Amino acid sequence: MADRYLHFAGTATGRFMTRRTGLPQPARLRRRTLETPALDGPLLHLTAGVSAHPGALAPVLAATGLEVGGHAERPAGIVLDATGITTAAGLADVHAALHPVVRSLAGGGRVVVLGTTPSPDDHHQAAAQQALEGFVRSLGKEIGRGSTAQLVRLAPGAPVASAESTLHFLLSPRSAYVSGQVIALTADAPGETADRMAPLSGRTALVTGAARGIGASVASVLARDGAQVICLDVPQAQEELARTADRLGATALPLDITAPDAAGLIAAAAPSGLDVLVHNAGITRDRRLANMPADRWAPVIDVNLDSVLRTTDALLSTGAVNRGGRIVATASIAGIAGNDGQTNYAAAKAGIIGMVRSLAPRAAAEHGVTVNAVAPGFIETRMTAAVPLLIREAGRRMNSLSQGGLPVDVAETVAWFAQPSSGAVNGQVVRVCGQSLLGA
Repeated sequence: MADRYLHFAGTATGRFMTRRTGLPQPARLRRRTLETPALDGPLLHLTAGVSAHPGALAPVLAATGLEVGGHAERPAGIVLDATGITTAAGLADVHAALHPVVRSLAGGGRVVVLGTTPSPDDHHQAAAQQALEGFVRSLGKEIGRGSTAQLVRLAPGAPVASAESTLHFLLSPRSAYVSGQVIALTADAPGETADRMAPLSGRTALVTGAARGIGASVASVLARDGAQVICLDVPQAQEELARTADRLGATALPLDITAPDAAGLIAAAAPSGLDVLVHNAGITRDRRLANMPADRWAPVIDVNLDSVLRTTDALLSTGAVNRGGRIVATASIAGIAGNDGQTNYAAAKAGIIGMVRSLAPRAAAEHGVTVNAVAPGFIETRMTAAVPLLIREAGRRMNSLSQGGLPVDVAETVAWFAQPSSGAVNGQVVRVCGQSLLGA
């Protein structure tokens, strides 16, 4: 559904009226296209104090393809190396570095602060590094004009090169609707560096709930990145599923993900194993708890959570997910902040977050597989188009970018998780919500 307010706010009259009345002023986001695969402008590389990785960040930033320099009048991106900040007094260096330049950031620009994991053994260092989280989240709410801010934390002993795929994603149009996020990287090997134009070439990916909406967009982006995609959805959606698969040159797999033999049928559809498994299928049966019978509770838990647990366990235990594989589950900001009338849905999506945090380190150690989750906010789909007008408008505006996201925003985040070079990204729950004002 078209966002008429977003269009109006972009006109001369709209800009005048929104400024005079104090209404939200959303900027049209610049997303990845064939014509605009990268940010348009230079990248400003700054350091707060003394870097914990002197000289190591420059070649990683150069790999983004952006022109990197220490002085740029209208930077498209700013990366601040704050890995050496270990005291509260050192935070003055963060202010000193960004205060003079943040106003010059181009519209739709990116700010990424690189920090380290807060230490459990040094409370001064932990306080200083945790302070960066509040700083970045606040900055994301201030900078406006479609710009975003993120914090990337390097684990102790992790090479800066482990951040390459993450920085490449965050410093690109693919992360247009991701802001205010904290992404912690492990000390594990980042994985192989792949062809930037087709990073999933030669890999097999399966997407559940792929007939339409976010699932179809995920399948499309994975296919664009070179994957051979298997599109799974319920048999009732078989006609739409076939159209999506045909459009992508993919394989259609009509299957109820809650079926007892679902994992076996998935494994049979990918005889060489899966390299990417995306759990996207989900349903809603909304009603307040006092009015919610068991037959509205149970299917939401079964589809959105229990089927994910069962199939993931089975596919991992049988080796149907190849080493170096990627599992990506779909959570929701409802699972983080809760939502009126969605106790069942929020419970299931919070359960996904619990699964990711518990399973990720064991799956990496035992199977060489990473496990992450994407948590969408208000995304423009058929489902949100049916929401009453005032609630829909509130959903669109109650974030730092003052607009709803698109299915492709979720898909681009999934594709980043899925890349072979994202091996250091594990156990993360990344919100694709424009930095929603709801939840953490």
